[in-house]
Amino acid sequence: MANLTTKIGDLELKNPVITASGTFGYGLEYADFFDISRLGGIIVKGMTIEPREGNPYPRMAETPAGMLNAVGLQNKGIEHFIKEIYPALRSVDTHFIVNVSGSSIDTYVECAEKIAALEFIPAIELNISCPNVKQGGMAFGVCVSSAAEIVKAVRKVYPKTLIVKLSPNVTDITEIARAVEAEGADSVSLINTLLGMAIDVEKRKPVLSTITGGLSGPCIRPISLRMVWQTAKAVKIPIIGLGGIASWQDAVEFILAGASAIQTGTYNFIDPVISIKVIDGINDYCDRNGFISVEELIGKLET
Repeated sequence: MANLTTKIGDLELKNPVITASGTFGYGLEYADFFDISRLGGIIVKGMTIEPREGNPYPRMAETPAGMLNAVGLQNKGIEHFIKEIYPALRSVDTHFIVNVSGSSIDTYVECAEKIAALEFIPAIELNISCPNVKQGGMAFGVCVSSAAEIVKAVRKVYPKTLIVKLSPNVTDITEIARAVEAEGADSVSLINTLLGMAIDVEKRKPVLSTITGGLSGPCIRPISLRMVWQTAKAVKIPIIGLGGIASWQDAVEFILAGASAIQTGTYNFIDPVISIKVIDGINDYCDRNGFISVEELIGKLET
């Protein structure tokens, strides 16, 4: 078997396959389907300081080769996570990463501080790119100065691995990536969902209560792959690629484009064991092609 270990900053993953925030619950929900300790990592659902109800229904809609969502970061708040969820995660032999969101820089910082105190959470993914909230979220991630400001503030209070999740809803994603790298990000993950919408022609009304929502799934993969390739040439920190990955072949594409790790997201809803299939597929690919380590593939696209 090939050596599938990879590094994101100081964080070593047993393999490059991580599950994306918002598509895998807290991870424990999938334990009935497979041994979740086989995963390189699990990014738990988006967390905020205060509980959030999310957006009104309807807030999800199918699209060709994908889906729209406008859930709006519904969660029970960081204190619920610390008291009720975190103790159960400690027995699972994989890395749990918390996706952190907020409505202001202060709330991002406060949430990051609380998570920093949790011994068995080695990293956070700073979500400055969610398109489904009225305050915070994507508002921070589409401007170079605001993205840099929030990363700088969180970096001061968070000493562990800091991953920053980037928005594709920008003119040049590499500018944002360079800005957060300069302020201390250990890694960037990209891409978050693209802004989209759907209309019910019979009712002549938007399908989603929020009118627009985040588009994800295989339909966005060519865009996310292109952005990962561009960003890999622009920064020196590791990249985590996501956006429409539905097979091991997709994952290998992202790694060849420059990703040190990948995330499976929307496809978890279609095939709950897709992550395991991707891990096994990457291993078989390395064996068939004579690669001793998955790190030999990172950024090895021949152009």
